[in-house]
Amino acid sequence: MSTSTSTSRTARSMWRTGRFALAVAALVALAAVGAALLAPAQGESRFLDPADTGLSGSAALAQLLRQRGVTVDRVDSVASAVAKGRDRLLLVTSTTHLSWDDLDRLAALTGDRVVVGTVAGLDRLAPGANPQGQVRERSREPDCGLPAARAAGSVHIGGYTFSGANGCYPADKGAALVSFQQPGGTTTVVGSGTFMTNGHLAEDGNAALALSLLSTEKAVTWLVDPPRPPQNLAGPGGRPLSELVPPNVPWAALSAVLAVLVAAFWRGRRLGPVVTEKLPVIVRAAETVEGRGRLYRSGRARDRAADVLRAGAIDRLTPLLGLGYGAGQQEVVAALAARTGRNPHELGSALYGPPPADDAALVALAGYLDSIERNVSEH
Repeated sequence: MSTSTSTSRTARSMWRTGRFALAVAALVALAAVGAALLAPAQGESRFLDPADTGLSGSAALAQLLRQRGVTVDRVDSVASAVAKGRDRLLLVTSTTHLSWDDLDRLAALTGDRVVVGTVAGLDRLAPGANPQGQVRERSREPDCGLPAARAAGSVHIGGYTFSGANGCYPADKGAALVSFQQPGGTTTVVGSGTFMTNGHLAEDGNAALALSLLSTEKAVTWLVDPPRPPQNLAGPGGRPLSELVPPNVPWAALSAVLAVLVAAFWRGRRLGPVVTEKLPVIVRAAETVEGRGRLYRSGRARDRAADVLRAGAIDRLTPLLGLGYGAGQQEVVAALAARTGRNPHELGSALYGPPPADDAALVALAGYLDSIERNVSEH
């Protein structure tokens, strides 16, 4: 009489093979919970705050200014900015929280003025800047006669664009930086303040432009957004919201979580090989590229297509040239000229120049970029 043995995995065999993995997962979870409980509480990062050392703060720029002997006074209200007095450089990082009365009080202050990354209230603070639109942030050349911009060179800038006197870093129909004279002093408006943050200050000529705009013989009044009100507001009778939740709600939530975990374990077990199935349709990569190209052509988006081709070429050429991520235009063009022996002006126009005038120019640009990549790969 022959006997048969089941080859299905039993609960005991599953426990023997999986207990080590479960123990490791439990230790990792306990370590993560302990680290979260023991870690010090971190406040919310504040954009362009000279007291914030996070990536979006501007503590590094404020420190560089103080090393140059510039007094930096951080204020978070219009009343404090007005109390600092006149004939100072006023830096306004945002106007979304300011009322019309606040804007008029700031506009009455004499002295130089720098307004960053905003369009609200410009008719009062900077009536000479006319908003035109928005563009993506990337490395741009100054292409103007403003000494601060010419000394900085290429800067990672974008955001809002404006039309007005002394426009620098042209983009679309305007410029990402405009500067003009007003009765009280020089007013400068920039479309984005990302180049002034700790995370981007060391890129391109960002630090040089920021220091040139804010370095002055007078003190700097740095106006930031006011602190946000506390989120855990008291309910009726001064009781917090956590005390108003019925006591059985946490147990109900815990029961629901356990039920989901049990259902996931029950339905998610696989005791056999993974079943593969054929795809109903196979789309080749070439067809996807051709489809996107037709969309660009139907929309006459030659500028966008050129940006995509140039960005892809730069991303592929940068590691081949031994450059790090985020390398500036001058570094890329210089390395390409040294590797290929081509004219630097010709390379710079191909990688960072204006959009093509017609479809033939776009095709020529694509062929030239491809020839550059093949030349670099061969060498």
